[in-house]
Amino acid sequence: MWRGPRLDGSSTEKVLPIKWGVVKDKKTGAETLDNIAWRTPIDGIGHSSPIVHGDHVFVTTCLIQEQKRVLVCLDRTNGKVRWQREVASSPLEPRHRLNSHASSTPATDGKLVYVSFLRLRPKTDKDGPPSKPREKSRISPDLVPEIVVAAYDFAGEKIWERIPGRFYSVHGFCSSPILYKDKLILNADQDAEAYIVALDKATGAEKWRINRPNRYRSYCVPLIVDAGGKTQMVLSGSQTVTSYNPDDGSPIWILKGPTEQYVASLVYGNDLFFLTAGFPDYHNMAIRPGGVGELTKSNIQWHESKTIAKKAAYVPSPLYAANHFYVISDTGWLSCFEALTGKRAFWEQLGKHHSGSPILAGGNIYMTDDAGITYVLPGNGKFELLSRNPLGDECYSSPAVSHGQLFIRTMNYLYCIGKQ
Repeated sequence: MWRGPRLDGSSTEKVLPIKWGVVKDKKTGAETLDNIAWRTPIDGIGHSSPIVHGDHVFVTTCLIQEQKRVLVCLDRTNGKVRWQREVASSPLEPRHRLNSHASSTPATDGKLVYVSFLRLRPKTDKDGPPSKPREKSRISPDLVPEIVVAAYDFAGEKIWERIPGRFYSVHGFCSSPILYKDKLILNADQDAEAYIVALDKATGAEKWRINRPNRYRSYCVPLIVDAGGKTQMVLSGSQTVTSYNPDDGSPIWILKGPTEQYVASLVYGNDLFFLTAGFPDYHNMAIRPGGVGELTKSNIQWHESKTIAKKAAYVPSPLYAANHFYVISDTGWLSCFEALTGKRAFWEQLGKHHSGSPILAGGNIYMTDDAGITYVLPGNGKFELLSRNPLGDECYSSPAVSHGQLFIRTMNYLYCIGKQ
């Protein structure tokens, strides 16, 4: 699922490729794939990341001309498309220029694969009064924006489909579903009545629902970890950082602020939750996990308050590695902090703009910028650029890792990096 089975971008893989690329002959224009097992064209446009299970690779896309949101299944061994299924068809929702109509990453338990999209359907007399978004909606009042969550088996047969509620955001839709025990959990923070919902992963039946306190859009995928002596589901958004019990959705603690809007997920390490945010001002923060109720400054390990945009991130999620906290800003500046103290170990620029989130695998950190260049650095708290790997195609997704290979989704292709 999003950022891997631990939801934090970390992998237990030991050996992964460090160098690869697409080499183009200046005279003939012919391309040579260096250390790339296969490259498959993906129709449509999407910023979702690929996920891998066994010999199956799943990715979502939107066929713009046909206005169809699609789930694609590929053969992991050779990159051939096994099947493609239309999940939703409707007019395209308004969105931010850096968003897409297929930005939500799928999730799978090895039996079913789960996807979420936004669908605009004609309003009917049964819909009742419309939701009142905090900001003026750019969607026609004759259309109802609703979230579609669907489950497919590995043969491509739809098992169930549910509509957990409406969704209003001037930036479009992005939230990725995650799996926890028998539940599929989806965050629907938005500019109207916001909620987090848990569905039964086998049937789609609703198991619990959280009413979010404020009406502010965010796209944060929850992080679920054992911390402070209990299992906690923690996410930023809705002008807060909040911890819930993922078994029943009951609240554990809440921290007001530190800013208004969030996109990046949290990470956990050194018995601390780490946050980078946001809009309209930027913050980096470490939070102790043992609190209950409303947290105060005494629960904050350290806080870099209202810093400049180059020293925090809005869209890319952070990373924890070897007692250090890594943040790649949207403008490509990489910060590394000592986890316990918040002291900045280094601050260096990589790409010009980053939307994807970094991953940790084989002791190294992989970061792909919007130009499709992946930078590889050691995850030891020191700045050393091991390699710079261009694919020659824009990229707004995050890499996936499986059995010694990397999977990178660019604007036009899905790449399998590494040996066959």
